Amino acid sequence: MDSVLLIVLIVIGVILIAIAILYNSLVRKRNNVEAAWANIDVQLQRRFDLIPNLVETVKGYAAHEQETFLKVTELRNSYLASNSPKEIGEIDTKMNAVVKHLFAVAEAYPDLKASQNFLMLQESLAGTENRIAYSRNNYNQTVMSYNTGIQTFPAALLASPLGFQAKEFFEINEEGARDVVKVDLG
Repeated sequence: MDSVLLIVLIVIGVILIAIAILYNSLVRKRNNVEAAWANIDVQLQRRFDLIPNLVETVKGYAAHEQETFLKVTELRNSYLASNSPKEIGEIDTKMNAVVKHLFAVAEAYPDLKASQNFLMLQESLAGTENRIAYSRNNYNQTVMSYNTGIQTFPAALLASPLGFQAKEFFEINEEGARDVVKVDLG
């Protein structure tokens, strides 16, 4: 009888240790997703801080582009108020279009294109775009790992009751990304 009790206690102990290991693994994966999202957020914030400077530089040359300048402010405020990857992805897509439009406007002004301030901002924005692309990729990889972790056996048995929910991928709606940007200078 004592050996049966000992075996039962050992089995229960092994199950509890396995549950603890599984739980800790899921927490680690969830924290990795949150850290990866924070990295995207930092880079997007940097971008949303750079773009108004770029707008101000362009504004001196193309004062009639007021609608574009207002759109940047509106998108920046929307970004600050948003909290889901889907919302931010939609805002990011719109901001990409605005940035393309700004660069198209700059093409019409050789003095602006040659401006040291504009070139520096353009270079900073390009570097930020690269960091955003890397951060998006990293985030989506960590989301995939996390979602797979909570959806596979045996973790799937514990994930939902313990509050682990699938995370959204950061997707960009690139619809219209290949369209030619139209610039009206008059």
